[in-house]
Amino acid sequence: MKHPFASALLLLVLAGASASAIVIPDPLPPAPEPIEDILRLQIFLDTQLFGPGKLDGRPGEFTTKALKRYQRAQGFPETELEAHTLDLASVPETYTTYTIRPEDLTFVGDLPRQPSAQSRKKYLPYDSLLEFLTERFHSAPELLEFINRPLKLSALKPGDVVKVPTVQPFLIEQLTEVPKLPEVPEYQTRIIKIDTREKLLGLWEGEKLLASLPITPGSGHLATPPGTWRIVGITQLPTFRWDKSVLEYGVRSGNFYELPIGPNNPVGVMWIGLNRAGIGIHGTNQPQTIGRSASHGCMRTANWDVVRLVKLISQGMTVTIEGPPPDPRPVIAKKAIPLPPPPEPPKRGFFKWLFGKK
Repeated sequence: MKHPFASALLLLVLAGASASAIVIPDPLPPAPEPIEDILRLQIFLDTQLFGPGKLDGRPGEFTTKALKRYQRAQGFPETELEAHTLDLASVPETYTTYTIRPEDLTFVGDLPRQPSAQSRKKYLPYDSLLEFLTERFHSAPELLEFINRPLKLSALKPGDVVKVPTVQPFLIEQLTEVPKLPEVPEYQTRIIKIDTREKLLGLWEGEKLLASLPITPGSGHLATPPGTWRIVGITQLPTFRWDKSVLEYGVRSGNFYELPIGPNNPVGVMWIGLNRAGIGIHGTNQPQTIGRSASHGCMRTANWDVVRLVKLISQGMTVTIEGPPPDPRPVIAKKAIPLPPPPEPPKRGFFKWLFGKK
């Protein structure tokens, strides 16, 4: 007969093991149903600022990269998702609730799609309370819709209670316009290292990796320029000069629109400018596409990531970018237009030839 203390100890050991181990069903449940163990790990990594991208509770590239980078930073052996041994006790609950407030509607409104119409507004808001929630809780909209069934998230109103992941919320209401954030001297020896092939940004202090975030870099003719750069300024709630010529060719034109501040500004809620004209690290109005599309040369991150990154960096810091240089644009030679043959001299008649008359 087993001793009661031994049985209790065995239960504690098994409980501790199950707290960190991930069970990935085979086959996976149909999307967008989340896998609770993966969502809990994503929440843990997001809280540590080792961003897995949008929270969706599904295995994927950036969750795996975030895990391995965090393990490396802590001196742990790198593993795949199902084999990690991280202590996730800091995430006792995967979900919490949020009650829609009347003041949340301040940040939701009409959002034109064309830059010409956007330039006539004073603020570029969220286009729905669902978009407000996805950014506030770092989530894929499909995740929120799934875990809140049968509530229709397209028809939310103040007073509605929604289920959300237990992450540090992105608080848009706490941001104010700051043209240039003050320097932080103790941060100026830190370095941001960006790998455009891996689509990752790392913040380093000496040999210590402090944070890792997924990014969307440029590619092709508009690839993010590799090299060693410097942060020359950080703007909170920036405006954006929308110039089609700059976006497509990197050349300024006189045909542009000045887009106002707001979470749906093309550069999001933060602009970290480098000493390379037109190039910076910034937020985005499309967080669901981070790491899965291409930018126009800059490096964009989710608004919820960039606001936390800015608290750890300063003007004057070095930024190193590794990756392929922009592809040279093909030189289009103008097709030569052949000149017409010279006109033939008029024929001279017999009498003109005989008498030499013209």
